[in-house]
Amino acid sequence: MHSTSSLSLRAASAADADLIASIHAASWQASYRGLLPEAFLEGEVVRERATYWHARMAAPGAERRLVLIAERGAQPIAFACVERQPGSPWGALLDNLHALPAQQRIGAGSLLMHAVEDWAREHGETQLCLYVLEGNAGAIRFYERRGWRLSGAEPDRVGGADITMLRYLYRLDDATR
Repeated sequence: MHSTSSLSLRAASAADADLIASIHAASWQASYRGLLPEAFLEGEVVRERATYWHARMAAPGAERRLVLIAERGAQPIAFACVERQPGSPWGALLDNLHALPAQQRIGAGSLLMHAVEDWAREHGETQLCLYVLEGNAGAIRFYERRGWRLSGAEPDRVGGADITMLRYLYRLDDATR
């Protein structure tokens, strides 16, 4: 696994579902203020993410998926989930990349991103795809600085709100990192 002086990565297991859900919910609560309904972010998001991650970590197809947890020391602070999408024109899906709000901008996202790219290349992928909530300016800057390119937009519904998800693509053979 990848590591830096104080950051390291480990593979997640089904036993990490609650941990992943808590990081995911905290990230949404901080990043999606004003983008998703306040009532959803203050209440339902924690339960909804826990239900989602318990199902996801137990779902078949684990051989097509990688879930990594970034730790600072022994403290989990971020995670990423990437999944191969056979037949998709967009490539492997970077479905999640989230860090605890107080742990952003310390390198965990970049470390996770490099590991995801390496994993996708090792599995014969030539491109990655992700979706980012329109209006999530911090995430959009993070991805665009790393060479991701906007390729479309799709309607979705989260927390009872109609939203737009922006699709970004990253060619794995690009020299940009």
